[in-house]
Amino acid sequence: MAILENIRKRTTILILIIGLALFAFVISGVFVNGDLAGGTGKVGSAVAEINGDEISVDAFRQKIEAASRRSANTSSMQLVNQVYDQEVRNSILGQQFEDLGIDIEQDQIMNYIKTIPGYSQSPQFQDESGIFDENKFRDFIADMKVNNPAQYDLWLQDEQNIIQSAKEQTYFNLIKAGVGATLKEGELDYKLANDKVDLQYVRVPYSSIPDSTITVTKSEIAAYINAHKEEYKQDESRDLQYVYFEEKPSATDETAVKEGLLKLMDNSVEFNSLTNTNDTIAGFRTTTDVNAFLDRNSDIKFDTIFKAKKALPASFADTLMTLRVGETFGPYRDGDFFKISKMIARKANGSVKASHILIAYEGAQRANPDVKRSKEEAEAKANELYREARKPGAAFVELARDNSDGPSAPNGGDLGYFQEGTMVPKFNDFAFGNSVGAIGLVETDFGFHVIKVDDKEDIVQIATLGREIEASEETINALFTDATKFEMATTSGDKVFTDLAKENEYLVRPVNKINALDENLPGLTNQRNIVQWAFNEDTEIGDIRRFNINNGYAVVQLTASYKEGVMSVEDASASILPKVRKERKAAQIIGQHQGKSMEDLAKDANVSMSNATALTVKSPTIPGAGREPAIVGAAYAMSEGETSGLIEGETGVFMVTVTKKEAATTLDNYSTYANTLKSSSAARVNTAVFDALKEASEIEDNRATFY
Repeated sequence: MAILENIRKRTTILILIIGLALFAFVISGVFVNGDLAGGTGKVGSAVAEINGDEISVDAFRQKIEAASRRSANTSSMQLVNQVYDQEVRNSILGQQFEDLGIDIEQDQIMNYIKTIPGYSQSPQFQDESGIFDENKFRDFIADMKVNNPAQYDLWLQDEQNIIQSAKEQTYFNLIKAGVGATLKEGELDYKLANDKVDLQYVRVPYSSIPDSTITVTKSEIAAYINAHKEEYKQDESRDLQYVYFEEKPSATDETAVKEGLLKLMDNSVEFNSLTNTNDTIAGFRTTTDVNAFLDRNSDIKFDTIFKAKKALPASFADTLMTLRVGETFGPYRDGDFFKISKMIARKANGSVKASHILIAYEGAQRANPDVKRSKEEAEAKANELYREARKPGAAFVELARDNSDGPSAPNGGDLGYFQEGTMVPKFNDFAFGNSVGAIGLVETDFGFHVIKVDDKEDIVQIATLGREIEASEETINALFTDATKFEMATTSGDKVFTDLAKENEYLVRPVNKINALDENLPGLTNQRNIVQWAFNEDTEIGDIRRFNINNGYAVVQLTASYKEGVMSVEDASASILPKVRKERKAAQIIGQHQGKSMEDLAKDANVSMSNATALTVKSPTIPGAGREPAIVGAAYAMSEGETSGLIEGETGVFMVTVTKKEAATTLDNYSTYANTLKSSSAARVNTAVFDALKEASEIEDNRATFY
């Protein structure tokens, strides 16, 4: 922050560095003459206010709409939060840019665009040499404005992001220019990592005093909170509990689906009013037009593709593969479906697993440019490998890995399983025309292939009559009745929510500390309407409401409300109790053993004296005690042979004697360590500076009012 303050004090100098009289610049004015990109009108209410600058909800919604077109699979609240975070960032940094006079000129904008791969690497914007062509890019934007206004509107959004990113780059680079590290700092960093200290120590662990003997009062917890207010700040939040009435099929529904499938197996007789006769309708077992039958009667349509065993339902694959043509199996349950499968056709050895060694040559199809051998040389090498592969005990995998020019080389040439017609004709003919274990040599447009047939398996064509298992109307109605009765009984006040749920054997699910902008509740996923209800000013603790959700109903009760600010004693006690106990135990141990020697301390506390060697400040882990930075730091400052007093550590109270100190070898120059510190600090600038600015900003967040 000191660096940032210095920048603010030298605004005039920075403006001179960046360029005198930099003017407000909009990139669309560079490429096409016309409207300014984007708008900043403050129409309607503000979704947020940052240091007095409002973010108009109307403009905010436009940006969400634009973002939704780019992120089809993102939920509405995720979009709201993403756009909000970006707007807050733009506003905070924009205020800095304005204060410092940072703006971007045409050449800086274009130079920044050249760093964006989506533009610079697009063939659309490259010249004959593959170099980004500024004129092509300008022409593209101009054409877009005239012929594709919708796309141009999206471009204007991108344009503003580009300008913002370019300004940010300039701003952070200015700060990084002021980040450095002296040789003395480099020397200190080196010593903290390499100066070593050996210890003899006694540790009286906090666990030696039972927790039950330490009584912590509410006033002590309150005092701890007051002393550490920054650590115990909380956002406004709510606690809920709910009972979920899930819309799912009953056992009766499952039986009905299963019986319905069985009725479709055999022929049935239906009266035909047109002919005044009874017609026989073929069942699944006897139909000759499987495709039409499944179209009429199944939720799963006929898939004509032949499949290997691994593509069939795992739990039933063995059984399905043993069916003879015309045989059926089922009904069986597979996920949310009941199915009956019928073997339509089988191709013996219809799938082959093969490996190959490809020897390419210059000019062969898809040959790597690094391949410079001639066709004759490739053929000679392929023949040599072919002879080698046929020798008893030859490791085909190793030959392929070491010699193949194909992409399968790292996998030992393994091509996996494939069906007939997948490979080029000559390769295909050898693989399907030879038995397992056969090795051959064929030539294709890709080069010369040494092929090994690894395995073969049958593939099958199976028709599946399937019906999804769904809740019936009767089940859905009964579920609604149960949810409504439960809601009415709990809101009547006669019985407590949890007691009534227990009586009816309903599971009560608690949800703690939800925030105003949350949308996902454990067990219910996206339920923004429940969160909004919980934070509504009219909703009081104990209120109950039934919500319709995607797969049923949730009866929800608000159980607790937490205000923004410092946590209450009750809310913070769980995390503070161990810390206060630790402080009290440390004080008790120090009080009992103050002034004792290490030997007496070890004897009286019934603990042993231990040794630790080669400890450094940057690696302050003491074997047998754990990470103890305060102890190692204290030892680092002591002289060899010196004994400390009692020191409060992470896991206990320590007394240490420094038995040996070994200074790191003196270096001629510490510039390497100084440069490392400088690079590390510079790498943190972007995040650290923005976080500091955000922490110091006054932000009024009104998202929950609108979403």
